[in-house]
Amino acid sequence: MASSSSAEPLAASDRTGSFGEHHEPTPVDRFGVWLSSVAVRRNASFDDVRLGDFGCGFDASFTRTQLGHVRSALLVDLSIAPDLKDNPKVTAIEGSIPDVLPTVESASLDVTMCLSVLEHLWDPEAALRELRRVTRPGGVVLLNVPSWAGKRALELSAFKLHLSPAEEMDDHKWYFDPRDLWPMLVRVGFKPSQIRCHRHKFGLNTFAACRVTAGVGEDDG
Repeated sequence: MASSSSAEPLAASDRTGSFGEHHEPTPVDRFGVWLSSVAVRRNASFDDVRLGDFGCGFDASFTRTQLGHVRSALLVDLSIAPDLKDNPKVTAIEGSIPDVLPTVESASLDVTMCLSVLEHLWDPEAALRELRRVTRPGGVVLLNVPSWAGKRALELSAFKLHLSPAEEMDDHKWYFDPRDLWPMLVRVGFKPSQIRCHRHKFGLNTFAACRVTAGVGEDDG
């Protein structure tokens, strides 16, 4: 896919595999994924859309449930399950999100998801700018990130109770309350009137749905 972006390469995560690739998701993991899916469905329709799922996980568990509805699905992660690559609706790109995002065509997606990913990146704001760029005017970007309250719960689960994989938490670089995420969304070009940013998952995460209102390169001011 051709790109019109001239941004410097984004800083990657230290990860070596996709979520769910090297271990079966725990009940805690599955519950968190389900709660994210509820928020996603509330904020976007998936009928005949061009969907992008950045950091989809090895099994792309949510997007897999929508393949009967979407027009096409772009899946991006370090590793992606072979059966997904064989689906005619799927374009699967294996690689780090910071490396892949600048290669995606501008305004080529209707719904763009990046769930539980930004906390793993050294430069999440640069990734947000790219996510907005690849989403068409009128499209929506859906984000989920752990909050500062979630940090305590996640580390307790991973490091003390061993209910979640410790390597996932050891790769975290950021936590975001709405007051942390919202200014970043404005800086990358989303209009405040088109941002819905709030706590969810019992306050352990922050969710944002951001509507794109101007084409890439247009004045947002």
